[in-house]
Amino acid sequence: MSLADELLADLEDAGEPDEPQYSGEYDEQGTHVEDVPMDVDVKVDSIQHIAKLRDSELFSRVMADVESQKPRRDEVLGPVEADPEYQLIVEANNLAVEIDNEINIIHKYIKDKYSKRFPELESLVPGALEYVSTVKELGNDLDKAKHNEILQQFLTPATIMVVSVTASTTQGQMLNREELSKISDACDMALDLNKNKLRIYEYVESRMSFIAPNLSAILGSSTAAKLMGVAGGLTNLSKMPACNILVLGSQRKTLSGFSSTAILPHTGFIYFSKLVQQTPTDLRRKASRLLASKCTLAARVDSFHESSDGREGRKLLEEIERKLDKLQEPPPVKQVKPLPAPIDQPRKKRGGKRVRKMKERYGMTELRKQANRINFGEIEEDAYQTDLGFSLGQIGKSGTGRIRAPQIDEKTKVRISKTLQKNMQRQQVYGGSTTVRRQVSGTASSIAFTPLQGLEIVNPQAAEKRINEANEKYFSNTAGFVKVKTS
Repeated sequence: MSLADELLADLEDAGEPDEPQYSGEYDEQGTHVEDVPMDVDVKVDSIQHIAKLRDSELFSRVMADVESQKPRRDEVLGPVEADPEYQLIVEANNLAVEIDNEINIIHKYIKDKYSKRFPELESLVPGALEYVSTVKELGNDLDKAKHNEILQQFLTPATIMVVSVTASTTQGQMLNREELSKISDACDMALDLNKNKLRIYEYVESRMSFIAPNLSAILGSSTAAKLMGVAGGLTNLSKMPACNILVLGSQRKTLSGFSSTAILPHTGFIYFSKLVQQTPTDLRRKASRLLASKCTLAARVDSFHESSDGREGRKLLEEIERKLDKLQEPPPVKQVKPLPAPIDQPRKKRGGKRVRKMKERYGMTELRKQANRINFGEIEEDAYQTDLGFSLGQIGKSGTGRIRAPQIDEKTKVRISKTLQKNMQRQQVYGGSTTVRRQVSGTASSIAFTPLQGLEIVNPQAAEKRINEANEKYFSNTAGFVKVKTS
């Protein structure tokens, strides 16, 4: 056999499977569903050949037991599994899951049959029960979609508008009486199964107070019963992680021709619970994740039959409420802090002759330096002291008699002799020099200003003559003792 023949043989073997192929989708409650074979519309004539749950013995027995149960008032004594009603609750939960699978099988059958009349309806109404109810209401007459009050009970106004517009332009063919009868029977079976499922949920919800008291304290009996029904019992629910419990009950929504911003992915029964819906919209995602994690703990506590009075569930509920309140608190008020001192960059300083001249021009003079100096403890006699508190400082108090001392440059100051220095000192002591040329005879006089009498005519040489005479009398080499005491 050549290579081409072997490849053709492999393709023929792959094209003839021994078992029917299933698509393996998930239903609207998030559970796995095994679809019917793709050629069901060819080999199956009625819905009773593929949907046999409603006519089964298990379905009849469980529904009869559920209908016969009365409201329970007593508490459970011992383990929950020992209670005779617990087995019925477990069977009812499992039956609710099988009912969902059965509804999806019927939905597949109706889509295959009704696509002959209205093939676009499958994409416009994705939900199983909504699709079945719409087919039941329309039938062969597609004009009923306009202004139909029954469709408004399970379809949104936008979806009704799209369905009515599409129905007026569809290329489908009319169904005969036999085909329409088979589709109607399938719709009645699906709706009847859905009613029985709701009755089971009501029964399980009424018994949740002793089956899962902690889980019911957090979510409420209705949501807890739905979770247990989808998960297949309390034991299966306790084995699930929080991320899987969060998406239990999620639905696929495809709004043809509309925006997808309103679609909420990964939202199940927990997201639509009362506690999550009471929180603000922007916190619902976080609240649902928090609630799913606490529900996992509560389900595990209930599976081990601890805290039968629901004490642990109430503690978890208080913790959830505290965290949600913490998330909704306004942010703390920010403290008003002063700005830090700016970091100034050091300025560039120029040097040179121009800068030195500017410093000399704006520098402090000697007069200002003397005015800034004061002697503590002295009473000033300035004119403005009592009025303005202004003082002249050390101006005029240096003993020189000058108001402003000359600035002496050490490099350029004039060198004077010692004799000239003595003469200048003598003039300062005796009130200054005369305006007339000094006479050697000592008869010359002059007008001088003295600190005692002011304007005075004095002889500048008189004091000097007296000093010389005293020196010659007491300190000369020839002078003797003036008074000698004799012994």
